[in-house]
Amino acid sequence: MEKEKVEELRAFVSYIKSNPSVIDDPSLSFFKDYLLSIGARVPTESTPRSPKAEQGYDDLEDEIVESDIELEGELVEPENDPLPEMGDITKEVSEEDRDTAQMHKSKANEALSEGNFEEAVSQLTVAILLNPTSAILYATRASVFVKMKKPNAAIVDANRALEINPDSAKGYKARGMAKAMLGKWEEAASDLHVAAKLDYDDEINAVLKKVEPNVHKIEEHRRKYEHLRKEREMKKAHAERQLRRAEAEAAYRSAKESESSESKPSASNGSSAFQDGKVIVVRSQYDLTTRLNAASNASRLSILYFTATWCGPCRVMAPLFEKLAQKHPQIVFLKLDIDQLGSVAQEWNVTSVPTFFFVKNGKTVDTVRGADNNGLERTIALHAK
Repeated sequence: MEKEKVEELRAFVSYIKSNPSVIDDPSLSFFKDYLLSIGARVPTESTPRSPKAEQGYDDLEDEIVESDIELEGELVEPENDPLPEMGDITKEVSEEDRDTAQMHKSKANEALSEGNFEEAVSQLTVAILLNPTSAILYATRASVFVKMKKPNAAIVDANRALEINPDSAKGYKARGMAKAMLGKWEEAASDLHVAAKLDYDDEINAVLKKVEPNVHKIEEHRRKYEHLRKEREMKKAHAERQLRRAEAEAAYRSAKESESSESKPSASNGSSAFQDGKVIVVRSQYDLTTRLNAASNASRLSILYFTATWCGPCRVMAPLFEKLAQKHPQIVFLKLDIDQLGSVAQEWNVTSVPTFFFVKNGKTVDTVRGADNNGLERTIALHAK
């Protein structure tokens, strides 16, 4: 059997040892079937994470527990009473109906002045049934329900008033005060501000002075925890990148240890694998791992050039990369297309192209990002010694 083929097989076996889960790749099903047919035990899990890395990652998985907000103001338990009669909004209202409704509204005002809220609601209900198209009647009854501390009924009436007249200041005011009773501070503030713009009065201002401090506390609380969640996500993404890099380095060390106990490839085979003076196009993760391991065994510097066919700056850098490969035959020049090797690009945290990683003895020793001709040549000169 050809020595070069044997060395490739040895590298593949080393790769399998350091990454057992790769055996589950569908493209290797034939090889897995063969191993099982001869009674081999096929592992099903990849190299375990280190306890330290696992613990750090798990800490980031914990949910952020929000603290309670200390809010001011007395809340009202929402009532479960039957909702008031609303009337048929499609009714054709006669002048007589309007006049009679106005009379009942006047009686309701008299009852209000005497503090008789039940009577006021009764009179306003009669007025509404006579003239169900009047926004002011619903808004007035809503304000009475607020005084009676019946926020649900007040909100129903205010909604109907605003449905009939979207500019009903009294409707916004009643609904805002009712929502404040229920602790819906932000909604209450919104309604009360609209009411104040439409028809300002001292009562609206007094309620806003109680509502707005709670709104500010809620907004501050929300901003705080949104910031914490974003920070957590950033840390989690960083930890995942570190974890992937640590696992890759662990796999490399494992492969190196395995290979150290086996014979190393001959100089001629190494030269053939490296293709001295040429740029090697990497086709797969296995291909990359094999070549990096071989370069490490030969104490050679490797340069990973991540590129893309649609990238203009990459097309500019390609000829220079070819010339540098010819100029430095002792360096392994590797070219990787991010569209064909997306998972590899993600593992190396490639965020833009072109990007150049300098790898020596299994570790990244330098990075050059962008179409920086001078920077690339300087960095090669620095590490090629």
